[in-house]
Amino acid sequence: MTGFNIRCVPVSETSVMLYLADEIDVALAPLVAQICRRIKEQCAQVRELTPSYCSVLVENGPAVDLAELGEKVLAIAVHACNSWQPEAGAVSGKLIELPVYYHPDVAPDLAAVADHAGLSIEQVIAIHSGVDYTVCAIGFAPGFAFLADLDPRIAMPRHDRPRAKVAAGSVGIAEKQTAVYPLDTPGGWQLIGKCPVPLYDPGQVPLSPFEVGDRVRFVAIDLAQFIERGGRV
Repeated sequence: MTGFNIRCVPVSETSVMLYLADEIDVALAPLVAQICRRIKEQCAQVRELTPSYCSVLVENGPAVDLAELGEKVLAIAVHACNSWQPEAGAVSGKLIELPVYYHPDVAPDLAAVADHAGLSIEQVIAIHSGVDYTVCAIGFAPGFAFLADLDPRIAMPRHDRPRAKVAAGSVGIAEKQTAVYPLDTPGGWQLIGKCPVPLYDPGQVPLSPFEVGDRVRFVAIDLAQFIERGGRV
């Protein structure tokens, strides 16, 4: 597990960045989630939190004393880190199961990933859907959850040239991460499947089902199940 290097620095007139470590470590995700909960409970002036693998961006109102808030956020983080027990919090997040139709008709990079890995498409599907992933960060687009760790046997770099449009629900991989595109957006990840479940709704609370520290399990489905759940080929 990565050692802590806790610090809090201002990044704008209304924001501070809390750092927990210098290296990305998926085991920190439940701790980051716990710290975010404590900041929300103890810092009413905080407007928004953006957690990542080993950091949290804390955004505040313009009238906030940034130095004072930074000290409070730092104290919360130090206390949480000092009492952190990884084995007790490793599976603290909720489990989210997502159906995925793995087929070249909806996954234009599935065959290329299999070729790159020296595996069959069926083996790639089994590997990708065979483990639970941890939500380590949320960003890039609303509801876009960065999931780790991807099995190195099927890891593959992003495309050199991103696609102008990736359809909502597309399941992608990039290096050690995997994710589901919640909206139609540009994107450069390798697309290996498609999920028919909507993952972002601006009319609902919460907007997305994901929180840092949650676990995601992909469940392979066939075409009939995909269509039944609202998917389109």
